[in-house]
Amino acid sequence: MSKSNRTVIITGATSGIGLGLAQAFLRDGFNVVGTGRSDARLAQTAAVLDAGERFLPVAGDVADPAAATAAFAKAIEAYGHVDVLINNAGIFAAKPFVDFTPDEIETQIATNLKGTLYFSQAAARHMSGRGSGRIVNVTASLAMQANSGVPALLAAVLKGGMNQATKALALELAPFGVTVNAVAPGVVNTPMHAPETHDALGKMHPLGRIAEVEDIAQAVRYLVENDYVTGTILPVDGGYAAGRAVSKVKGVRYAIRQHPHHAGRQYRRAKGSGHS
Repeated sequence: MSKSNRTVIITGATSGIGLGLAQAFLRDGFNVVGTGRSDARLAQTAAVLDAGERFLPVAGDVADPAAATAAFAKAIEAYGHVDVLINNAGIFAAKPFVDFTPDEIETQIATNLKGTLYFSQAAARHMSGRGSGRIVNVTASLAMQANSGVPALLAAVLKGGMNQATKALALELAPFGVTVNAVAPGVVNTPMHAPETHDALGKMHPLGRIAEVEDIAQAVRYLVENDYVTGTILPVDGGYAAGRAVSKVKGVRYAIRQHPHHAGRQYRRAKGSGHS
């Protein structure tokens, strides 16, 4: 992808991951079109970014197809074209499935799924005509690895659906030079999570900490810069999707020894741990 005069649309750019992505792409020289529901919040974001004409705020509800049409039209009017779409806007709520009201379910479907579809559709039309482009979806590690301590069926369904849509659209747009990928964060240090919960949440991840927004930004930028990766769901979760972090299983200890005649490692149960 050419590094000159590049433009990215980021949905949900007023806080958290979206704001961090806007800052990262501005540092990389992109023009950034940021969407949000509120003109006032977007004005605050513009002040924080302090990027002048390189940041274009566009207000609208991503669940409304007109918001996608407007964002692309304004981006093209201001900058000539759109190179990258990041579908970041989303809602997350962890509670027992039976406690969700019909309105809450509809709201999550509208924002997390419909918003992604409408903006991706606008991107596909624009980018396929240009013969290049990047679409990156922000999903969730919980859609790949459930956790009995975090009831999040709606997130699993909707973000999991986004993961499958990522793969399907990647195949559809590959002949047009457009790549489609996703990042699947674990818990991220954003205003969504109170500081006093960070240590406990970090223990859910094998690497022992929650993610910083910059961890997510690095992964997104990799997918944007790479020409040959498409249809990939990239967990950025400190190993969470690989399985649960357990320091010791009672009664079973494993040791690793090097066989004197072979380069490979062999595994055995430590003496006294019982039989397999």
